[in-house]
Amino acid sequence: MVDDITSVPKPAPTMIHRAWPIALIACLTIVAAAAFAAMPGLLTDPLHTEYSWSRGSIGVAASLNMIVYGLIAPFAAALMDRFGIRRIALVALGVIVVGAGLTTVMTAAWQLTLYWGLLIGAGTGSLAMTFAATVTNNWFVERKGLVIGTLTGASAFGQLVFLPALAWIIDHHGWRPAIVTLALTAGVMAVLVALVLRDHPADLGQRPYGSAVFVKKPRTDRGAARRTVEVLYSSVRSRRFWLLAGAFAMCGATTNGLMWTHFVPAAQDHGMAVTVAAALVSTIGVFSLVGTIASGWFTDRIDPRTLLVCYYVGRGALLAVLPALFGPNAETAMMAFVVVFGLLDVATVPPTILLCHRLFGADGAIVFGWTNAVHQVGAGAMAVFGGFTRDVTGGYGSVWVLAAALCGVAALLVLRLPGAKDRRRPSAAAGEESVDGGNRAEREGV
Repeated sequence: MVDDITSVPKPAPTMIHRAWPIALIACLTIVAAAAFAAMPGLLTDPLHTEYSWSRGSIGVAASLNMIVYGLIAPFAAALMDRFGIRRIALVALGVIVVGAGLTTVMTAAWQLTLYWGLLIGAGTGSLAMTFAATVTNNWFVERKGLVIGTLTGASAFGQLVFLPALAWIIDHHGWRPAIVTLALTAGVMAVLVALVLRDHPADLGQRPYGSAVFVKKPRTDRGAARRTVEVLYSSVRSRRFWLLAGAFAMCGATTNGLMWTHFVPAAQDHGMAVTVAAALVSTIGVFSLVGTIASGWFTDRIDPRTLLVCYYVGRGALLAVLPALFGPNAETAMMAFVVVFGLLDVATVPPTILLCHRLFGADGAIVFGWTNAVHQVGAGAMAVFGGFTRDVTGGYGSVWVLAAALCGVAALLVLRLPGAKDRRRPSAAAGEESVDGGNRAEREGV
């Protein structure tokens, strides 16, 4: 895999390594894709008013979007290995633009489910964590932690940047111009990706940033997608997987599925302006970035199970008191809720990733991909449940109570995970441990 660079034409020397412009374009692409995640909460009331669609049917589209977003991610990296980062990013952005454009001319609820749920879900899911990890691994040897942290944090930043502006556009000009704005943003990013993004430094005759030697472009692994499925097949027969994924599903239900989808409509039910509610959700995004960085620091020093229990219990307590904090204005108590909830919002990710690696060894990264898919299934289920509950009961009161209870269940599931000393890979049979299986995976480079 490593060769001397003498056989490769050297490009003209530059002050800035090409890896940095590519990381910047990747970051902006993730920001643009992430902006779509916040839209369902802003679209619920306008679509309900214009088309008289139930909030439950609108929630189905949001649910499918989240589920497809999660399920496509484990395969996105395999597709990037097979066809190249730039090609897959361009296809994903093209799918997003088409889905957004079709959404502006839809006339039936099933079309929202197809355009927003399936097309945009697949496009944005392909430009998430796996995209960030692939770009980082290909282009950087040094500063990997800085780059991957920045790229993964770009998702929350995308919602921060766009959400207040989108809420203002909807409030003053309607929901269609807001979606057109997002579609144009994705289109601009497609042009920048085509001009700047490249799959590997070897394509330009360069070394990865920080590498002392030239690195050949790896040969295409045609079995990457098959391995992704094989890891899933092995993992689902492990009790440990379901404990970890079950807790993460409840994490998704109480964040993406609930707060990002139903917080704004719930706040509007209490007389709060959509722009104010959107600003509160945006603030959660700001503090979630801070919380994630802090959680990564704590994960290196504290048992990740302990951290997850604290995060879930704290989140459950916050959701239990949230109904009492709603009102026409953002009072001090609501602001305190937003700050603390933001700190706990994405903080569950670093300890969950570490537990995946600890419990599943070399398969940990792929296992986390599937765990994240289950996270999105939980988010999708809550998006639908919240919408139907609002239609039937006229409010979200019982939804907050259920969410608080789910956080408690998640904490209990985490407590049943094995401790730090038990790192052997679970076998596929009877939940017993199989050291040989883990060793075989390491020998095969899995």
